[in-house]
Amino acid sequence: MDKYLVEIILITLITFVFSALIMPGMITIAKHIGAIDIPRDKRRVHTKPIPKMGGLGIFFAFLFGYMLFGVHSIQMNSILIGSFIIIVTGIIDDIKPISAKAKLLGQTCAACTVIFYGNIMLNEITAFGQVFNFGILAYPITLIFILACINVINLIDGLDGLSGGITSIFLITIGIIAFIQGRQATLEITLIFIMLGATLGFLLHNFNPAKIFAGDTGSMFMGFIIAIVSLLGFKGAMFLSFMVPLAVLAIPILDTLFAIIRRILHRKSIFEADKDHMHHQFLKMHFSQRKTVLTIYLINSLFSLAAILFTVGDSKMAIIIYFILLILAIWFILHTGILSQNMSDKVKQLEEHLLKSKKRS
Repeated sequence: MDKYLVEIILITLITFVFSALIMPGMITIAKHIGAIDIPRDKRRVHTKPIPKMGGLGIFFAFLFGYMLFGVHSIQMNSILIGSFIIIVTGIIDDIKPISAKAKLLGQTCAACTVIFYGNIMLNEITAFGQVFNFGILAYPITLIFILACINVINLIDGLDGLSGGITSIFLITIGIIAFIQGRQATLEITLIFIMLGATLGFLLHNFNPAKIFAGDTGSMFMGFIIAIVSLLGFKGAMFLSFMVPLAVLAIPILDTLFAIIRRILHRKSIFEADKDHMHHQFLKMHFSQRKTVLTIYLINSLFSLAAILFTVGDSKMAIIIYFILLILAIWFILHTGILSQNMSDKVKQLEEHLLKSKKRS
C-alpha cells in the first residue's frame, strides 16, 4: 500500500478516535457554561435542549492532529491564530447570542490573519488561455471568499448531522482530488485529513438523534477550514479547477442564494432568519430528519462525484450528472417554497388543471 495512503488513514483514524472520545466531555462543559440550544421558537426542529460545544471538540481534535502530524510554518501559524479567533467568537455567541455584525467582525479578523500574516490568497486564475492576475483586488476577493465559506456552512447548520456531513463530504472529495493530482505530503492534505477525522468523530455524536450540536463555534470553524483548504489547493489554478470546491459546496451555496432571493422577493432583510431553507422544504414533504439529511448527503455526493469525474477527464459523464441535478433543482424550485410558496401553489394548481383536462379528453 502507498505510504502516503497509510499516513492519510492513520491521520484520519487517530483524530477521529480523539474527537469521538472527547465529545462527552464537551457535553459536560456546555452544560456547565450554559451553552445550550433551547428550542424557543418555531425555527428550531429539535424539541429538547441540546448542548452546543461540539465545535470546540472539533477544534481540540484538530489541534491534537496538528501536534502529531503537522509541520510548523508561518502559514500554519496564521491558520491556528485565525481558527482561535473563530472559536472564541463562536463560543461567545453560543453562550449568549451576539449580533450579526459582531460575528462578522470576528470572522473578518480571522480571515485577515491568514491573508496578511499567512499570505494565503487567491492571486490569479487561468481561464480561456489567459492568466488573470487580481493584483491588489486579491485581498478583497480572498476576504469575500473566506467569509462566504464560513457563512454558507453556518446557515445550513439546521438539522442533526447536516453541516458535519456536508463538511465531511467536501473534505473527502477534495482529498481524493488532491491525491489523484499527486499533491501528497502538503499542508493541504494534512489539514484535510486532520479535519476529516475531527469532523467524523463529532458526527458520531451529532447524527440524528443528536447528543451535541456544533453551535456557531463548529459551523464557522468548519467553513473557515473549508475556505483555507480551497485556497491552498487551488491558488493560481485553472478556472475549472477552482470551480471544483464551489461545485462540491453546491448545496449550501444554493441554499444561501435561494434564501437571499426569497427574502428579497418577500421584502425582508436578507439577514432575517426563516424556516424555508432546503432542509425545511424536505421536512414539509413529510421526510423525517434522518431521511432529509441522508437525501441531502446523496445530492451533495452526486455533485462531488461530478467534480471528481471532471478532474480525471471524464467530462461527458460529469456533464450528464450536472444535467440531472439541474432538472432536479428546477423541479425543487417550482414545487416547494424555497423561493416562493405562492409560485409553488400556482404551479401545483396548473398541474392539477392540466391533469383534469387530460382525463376529460
